[in-house]
Amino acid sequence: MNQEHDFEPVRGLPARLPIGETLRWQGSPDWKAFAIRVFHVRKIAGWFALLMAWRIASAIHDGVALIEIVPTLAILAGLGAAAVAMFCGFAIGIARTTVYTVTERRVVMRFGMAMPMIVNLPYSQINGAALRACSEGIGDIPLALADDRPLTFAVLWPHARPWHLSRPQPMLRCIPDAQSVAQMLAAGLAATAGQREVSSVPAATIGRPVHTGTLAAAS
Repeated sequence: MNQEHDFEPVRGLPARLPIGETLRWQGSPDWKAFAIRVFHVRKIAGWFALLMAWRIASAIHDGVALIEIVPTLAILAGLGAAAVAMFCGFAIGIARTTVYTVTERRVVMRFGMAMPMIVNLPYSQINGAALRACSEGIGDIPLALADDRPLTFAVLWPHARPWHLSRPQPMLRCIPDAQSVAQMLAAGLAATAGQREVSSVPAATIGRPVHTGTLAAAS
């Protein structure tokens, strides 16, 4: 575990769960899928490959010897490799510092490399969940929140549904076995349906992890 999270009594949580609330699932983004789907490293690599192909074609058209453009090709290849490596590094860092937690009462998201944050989302204040599946069982699960949410897209990104700026939706992103997690969430939301008005937990709370205290229980 990273040193900044050593204080966590339970991985991904600022405090132990209240009595009667059990942890159902925990996971983190798959860094390879994150690099491809969020940072688009394949498109970046493809763009630099196109630049190199264009430079070669231009040299052939102008009658320039290919040996003369080797330095230019090397620079483009180096820049492309550096860009891909940088975004892969970001993806690895995000995967290592992000923990998504699902209980029978809530979803908790811990994320942030430079400034760790905790987002607490009780089922009673989640209007619905969706599933965007991709290959090898990896997928995204965006959560539609009640209107009284205090969250912003900038705070949530990259753990937010793309392009939903005015009504941001937290998203469990690039998680393995997404279908099973989505079914688990659907069952929890169905069990909570009709009980939203008795919830004593805010729609969505966000803040720095705390060293002491307990998570507020969702009724």
